[in-house]
Amino acid sequence: MSSLLRYRDRWGTDCLKWDDMERVFGDSDLLPMWVADMDFEAPECVKEAIVKYAADGLYGYYRVPDAYYDAFIAWEKNYHNYDVKREWIQYVPGVVPALYWLVQVLTSVGDHVAVMPPVYPPFYSAVKDNNRKLAKCPLLNENGKYTMDLERFEALVSDKQVKLFILCSPHNPAGRVWSEQELRAVLEICRRYGVYVVADEIHQDLIMSGHEQVSAAVVGDYGDMLVTLTSATKTFNIAGCQNAFLVIQDEAIRKRLEKITKTIHAEEGNAFGYIAVQAAYEGGREWLDDLLQQVEINYRVLKTELAAHLPQAVISPLEGTYLAWVDMRAYLAPGEIKAVVQDSAGLAVNFGNLFGGGDYASYIRINLATRQESVEAAAKRLIDAIK
Repeated sequence: MSSLLRYRDRWGTDCLKWDDMERVFGDSDLLPMWVADMDFEAPECVKEAIVKYAADGLYGYYRVPDAYYDAFIAWEKNYHNYDVKREWIQYVPGVVPALYWLVQVLTSVGDHVAVMPPVYPPFYSAVKDNNRKLAKCPLLNENGKYTMDLERFEALVSDKQVKLFILCSPHNPAGRVWSEQELRAVLEICRRYGVYVVADEIHQDLIMSGHEQVSAAVVGDYGDMLVTLTSATKTFNIAGCQNAFLVIQDEAIRKRLEKITKTIHAEEGNAFGYIAVQAAYEGGREWLDDLLQQVEINYRVLKTELAAHLPQAVISPLEGTYLAWVDMRAYLAPGEIKAVVQDSAGLAVNFGNLFGGGDYASYIRINLATRQESVEAAAKRLIDAIK
């Protein structure tokens, strides 16, 4: 493991991933490979910045410095070729709250909102909890590689009079990094039918070698219909700092969002979040490169072990994110997956039904942002339990 990555046994640290397994799974004696955060300490530059602020002893109202915005703008330009303007940036405490707010801003009660299963569970809840209707267009699956079903998507958008499409890019859990051509094609459909698009790009920095993340905002002139969501929190394992970015080019959309954030007085975050994010963007690139290298090693380990001992298990090609999506249908029926994977193998993973219901009930999502030994142990446990 790279010297910049410091693995931590997180038992007893009030870590949700480790210390909340009893509540979530009914069993605390499991190997935690589920919720998407890492078992690595944040970059040293982040720790130093937080410690420095904490040592000062004054935690009153915080004026967000220009350097915070400059760090994000520079990161987007340098690594995503996206020229973000300061006035486009809106603070949000996290991507999930932002999804809820945007569903309210861009649609009305009873409207249809399109998603592409299997997909991150809050996409569904943001729609249902706001009394909107889900319009599902499942991704096409060819031996584990997922693509958009554009013909079906256009028919769905037309038939249901869809008002909003929530795009996951890179895609969680399928691990796809969408090409510029794919993004432009789906955005053009949305343009033709007057559909707003929210692009959740929180995994934008977690891209494997040989692939390039393209922000939806740079593939064409879609600023009047597109909102981008991203954050440093997934990239640098600082989700507890509650800090994310909404990038909204269109002034009318910004003003509509402001009505909600002002109503609930949620326009500012906490100082520690701003400080952590600024430090990460300013000094965390080398750490991130080492992380990506470790995730790729872990992916190859998992793929190699399953190919040797469970050859009919299908692991989707990992293009982006640090989450392995594994099709276990050849070995496990939906009704037995929990008994085998959790109870027999002793693994805490995310089960596929969370990402799209029964069609994915024999799938599991495995978190690879941990030490290699944990991935090896998880593979062995799974193989032994099935055999």
